[in-house]
Amino acid sequence: MTLVLYFVDLGGTSIWDANEAFYVETPREMLAAHDLINPTFNGEPRFNKPVLSYWIVAGFYRLFGVSVGVQRLAIALGAMLIIFSASVLARTLTGDAGLGIRDQGSAIRDSAFLWAALGLAASPRLVMFARRIFIDVWITAFMSLTLVCFALAERYPRRRRLLLILMYVCVGLGTLTKGPVAIVLPALAFGVYLLVHGEWRRVSQMMLPLGIVIVAAIVVPWYAALHHQHGWTYIQQFFIGENLERYRSGVGSPQSRGILYYVPIVFTDSFPWSFLLFAAAAWWRGATVGERRIQTLLWSWIAVIVLFFSFSASKQDLYIYPIVPAVCALGGAIVAGADSDSRSRYGRWTGVAAGAAGALLALCGAAVLYLFETSGRVYVLNGATGVGILGVCGGLAALACAIFRKPIAASLVLLIAIVSLDWIFVVRVLPDFERYKPVPALSDALRSRLEPGDVVAVYREAVPSLVYYLRRHVNVYADAEPFQNAMAAPRRVYGVLRESDYMELRSRIARPTCVIERRPTFDVRLGNILRRDPPPELLLITNECLGTRTR
Repeated sequence: MTLVLYFVDLGGTSIWDANEAFYVETPREMLAAHDLINPTFNGEPRFNKPVLSYWIVAGFYRLFGVSVGVQRLAIALGAMLIIFSASVLARTLTGDAGLGIRDQGSAIRDSAFLWAALGLAASPRLVMFARRIFIDVWITAFMSLTLVCFALAERYPRRRRLLLILMYVCVGLGTLTKGPVAIVLPALAFGVYLLVHGEWRRVSQMMLPLGIVIVAAIVVPWYAALHHQHGWTYIQQFFIGENLERYRSGVGSPQSRGILYYVPIVFTDSFPWSFLLFAAAAWWRGATVGERRIQTLLWSWIAVIVLFFSFSASKQDLYIYPIVPAVCALGGAIVAGADSDSRSRYGRWTGVAAGAAGALLALCGAAVLYLFETSGRVYVLNGATGVGILGVCGGLAALACAIFRKPIAASLVLLIAIVSLDWIFVVRVLPDFERYKPVPALSDALRSRLEPGDVVAVYREAVPSLVYYLRRHVNVYADAEPFQNAMAAPRRVYGVLRESDYMELRSRIARPTCVIERRPTFDVRLGNILRRDPPPELLLITNECLGTRTR
């Protein structure tokens, strides 16, 4: 039931404008132009990321047709790879002795495989990301498979050559998905792992020359074709501007975030198994030699990725998402130990973690009820009541089981509650949230009016999905004067902007304008919801009002 959720109603909701629109529209434009070398969005070059994400979606479009649901099917399959990676890591982590529990090694490993999969599949963050954020799901998938291959090579040295070859294939695919982070971060993590064990000289056994050839064979052909057509311009912009400058000075990321920014994200990304990280750290003393080596590898992976981005000027929560399979593998292994012997230290650790996670879930459920179901509410969502009640009841039930020293019962109750919340979220909340996504309604209003010579202009608003829904170029303006000039032009122009911006600019536009459509949007901060501020409205205006019905 948990995995089925990832494939339910994929095309039933509209595009998310924060990120998804680029991975829906760009492959469509590439196929329409019969050009798989040059990604474009809105008819303009888009080289801020490598091309593999677009190729994956384009391949799915070729097989199943162009639609939002098909693009999300590809994301869901990437999520399956992440869950599979966590499961394999958890099984690899539990050595022949099975967390030191004699005669139960195989059973413990199978249990760890299952618990890691259940915990990550239930994670609300992955459920949400698997419906909207293509590139970060797939870079996490490729980096997770890189980690899996290296871990298996350490666990099964007789298959080392094949596993390292597969690892370098995953590195190459990751590099063609998001760039050099797919090389740098695994190299740093594996290097730390070897240093901790005093085995730095084993670098010579990593088949580096062959690895370079494999990665180059995957990555270089597209960059060579790009260089042949455009020279070094776009290549330099990507490697220098989108990587080094973004890391060093935060280009394109105006937020100022401190060095501890990622601490809470570590725990929310992998909830609920992230609460077992403390137990996983304590497990070190009782681990077998084989378990301890893989533990070191997973902790090196987590530490390197979190620290690497903690010192960057540009911090986004999704940057550290590739740690999730390692975190869930550690958590799944701990629960497997409790499953085998609930009175062991693993049972105590699992009970405490499940109780703490249950308490947090109950608090979050109460917060949902307060924000969406109390008097004076402004935002209304179907399913919010169910989410709130299930969160409170499920969280308290898990806490009660933990208090009565029933760690496996607490873990199961917690997972059942979270999976139930996930289902309500997907089946009830997301469809109703469409009322706060204005672009589909604005697109419908535009399609009935647009003629070939008309212009669509957007002012200071991120609505890239408008390009996909209209299937035409949209002019985007960040400054007031160019937008005013566009609206004053001697042709029909449709403008999309916030009501507050329209009230400020209306008197400055040389031609009379009128509003033909308005829609609420959820683009607000928590403080706005707590103050019960009404949702901001996005307007569709035009500079030819004769016979136009205004609203």
